[in-house]
Amino acid sequence: MGELGWLLAGISLVVIVVLALLLWRVIVQTRRERERGEERLSREAAALKETAKASADAMRVDAERAVAQATERAEQILSDADRRRQDIDETLTTQRSELREERAAQERREARLHEREDRIVSDTQALASRSEHLEDLRSQLRSARTEVEAQREGIATELERVAGLSVEEARNEVLAEAERQAKLSATSIARDIETTARREADKMARSIIVTAIQRVASEQTNESVVSTVDLPSDEMKGRIIGREGRNIRAFEQITGVNLLIDDTPESVLLSSFDPVRRETARLTLVDLVADGRIHPARIEEVYERSQRRMGERVERAAEDALAEVGIVDLHPDLIPILGALAFRTSYGQNVLRHLTESAHLAGVMAAELGLNVATVKRAAFLHDIGKALTHEVEGPHAIIGAELLRRYGEDEDVVHAVEAHHNEVEPRTVEAVLTQAADAISGSRPGARRESLEAYVERMENLEHLATAHEGVMRAYAMQAGREMRVMVAPEVVDDAGAHALARDIANEVEKNLSYPGQIRITVVRESRATETAH
Repeated sequence: MGELGWLLAGISLVVIVVLALLLWRVIVQTRRERERGEERLSREAAALKETAKASADAMRVDAERAVAQATERAEQILSDADRRRQDIDETLTTQRSELREERAAQERREARLHEREDRIVSDTQALASRSEHLEDLRSQLRSARTEVEAQREGIATELERVAGLSVEEARNEVLAEAERQAKLSATSIARDIETTARREADKMARSIIVTAIQRVASEQTNESVVSTVDLPSDEMKGRIIGREGRNIRAFEQITGVNLLIDDTPESVLLSSFDPVRRETARLTLVDLVADGRIHPARIEEVYERSQRRMGERVERAAEDALAEVGIVDLHPDLIPILGALAFRTSYGQNVLRHLTESAHLAGVMAAELGLNVATVKRAAFLHDIGKALTHEVEGPHAIIGAELLRRYGEDEDVVHAVEAHHNEVEPRTVEAVLTQAADAISGSRPGARRESLEAYVERMENLEHLATAHEGVMRAYAMQAGREMRVMVAPEVVDDAGAHALARDIANEVEKNLSYPGQIRITVVRESRATETAH
């Protein structure tokens, strides 16, 4: 071989070596990449494994939580089911008890009906025996007529000779005498029947009324015109009086109630014949004492709030009374009017309690007579509702109440019972008569009424009415047990000279129209106020 051959061989060897090196490098890089890929795949697999494990753990936790929630929900559902089952059992027990009571009441009513049927049968038998007696009398009359006819021929001539009468005249006279005797007998029998029926009716009515009185128990009346307010200390009396007495004057003018502060420790007295006004003043004073800030503006603010609270109490009293007697469909506008009766009295008797008591009495008597208990109780409960408006509307409270109920769509039987319970209208229904009876029983029972308070309240109301009838008078309050009249006038209507003249006119009218012990002082208050707001 020449040099060229060796050169080519060397080049080829170099090329082979380079190619071998390159191939080895490629193999090494491929192995490294494969190892790195396997390592990366291992890491990814481990990460996926961890992720899968975390997901499985989370799913297991969610599953356990879902199972726990489902278990808790199932337990709650079971508990609700048990509670509902218990409620249903209790309801069924109550209904069974009510059904038993209703069945017992029905049996009692049937027994009473049987007794009445027996009495009717006995009365029918008595009537039948009396009818037989009448028939005997008629038979005797026919026999007498036959005898008269038989003897007529023989005695006609003698009668004509002795009496100077013809046969026809004698026959007419005998028949007239027989007819008169028969009428007398029939009248006597009818009178006996009527007397027996009246005696039985009186006995039944007396039994029903006694039963109603025995089954209704009520409280005795307690009359009072003074309320006591406790104070935390005697120092509070000075704050209530205020500088130169301005607070106590403002309190009495705003509320219309006498505030009496004496030596009684830690208490003051509120005096007024109007219980609603006195209770409103008591709430006002209690709030003022609790707050500690007492001045005229604060008194007005608290008094307005107390009036709203009294309105709520009035509605609550009416709703409680309606629930007690079982009336659920009274017109909403009548509820405040009815609730005002909780703070009014008639001869010392609380009017709302009187209505509730009358409803129970009327219901008992209606049940005994087999009448509609709901209608009778409603009429008895509403019969004095007109007393809440007697200060605003002229006329008897029975007529006022009937017109009010008629305006709000009450049943005509109820309206008639209300307007007839004091005989302003002649009672035409059994419901009206039972309402009168329940009213009389409730008012006449021992401890129900005291006439002294009613007369006193009427005198106070008449005194205030005389003052408010004058032009320019805004408010009038009878105070000091009727020994003083405080009259508030509008300053733009009544001037200073007119205030003196108004006081004199009211005093003259009081002397002319009212009867009262001692003296009554008339005080006319004319107050001007100027108010501006600083911004």
